Amino acid sequence: MTTPAYKRVLLKLSGEALMGDDPYGINRATIERMVADVSEVAQLGVELAIVIGGGNIFRGVAPGAQGMDRATADYMGMLATVMNSLALADAMRQAGMVARVMSAIGIEQVVEPYVRPKALQYLEEGKIVIFAAGTGNPFFTTDTAAALRGAEIGAQVVLKATKVDGVYSADPKKDPAATRYSTITFDEAIAKHLQVMDATAFALCRDQKLPIKVFSIVKPGSLKRVIMGEDEGTLVHV
Repeated sequence: MTTPAYKRVLLKLSGEALMGDDPYGINRATIERMVADVSEVAQLGVELAIVIGGGNIFRGVAPGAQGMDRATADYMGMLATVMNSLALADAMRQAGMVARVMSAIGIEQVVEPYVRPKALQYLEEGKIVIFAAGTGNPFFTTDTAAALRGAEIGAQVVLKATKVDGVYSADPKKDPAATRYSTITFDEAIAKHLQVMDATAFALCRDQKLPIKVFSIVKPGSLKRVIMGEDEGTLVHV
């Protein structure tokens, strides 16, 4: 068996990725397919942590949140990520995997709190760690949470799973001539005004020399190809 290119990774999933073709919520077939992809990678011996967004749930209440205090709305979004994390962990359990949900905000009756040494122990034991509730602070995105947790656990790369198979020179939906970058530096991405992650997350990864791999989670087998170091998606590096 070929050796994986990475030993420890942080996978960032958007909440919207769980919707499938549904307008909001969690599509069961979609989450089961994602869990199958994760299981395939875990069987390679890769230590995997996950940060998931909450857009699929918060989208359903977003119209009612208009005009709401930003911090309050952000806390609602954090709770949505806890719901997604629980659903993901349960789907993993049903698939025979061991997952632990760790929350940045205290909900001890539901999930355990995020404690870095404990998270590292779980990873070393081969368990999948799902980080819920973002950073635990309003005004920060789950992209920033992914960059922060990735740096804290010593991940070799942040895998940003999207619906697009990499970073392009232009919007591929609008410009047929747009080309995908196989690799690009942080500085080049800034100079070309490419939206890889939000500015805070991007700056944190650049400062910590933590590469970002952008790839499509909807392409079958893409996660394993990324882990194996194949030409899948776009690698953003120093």
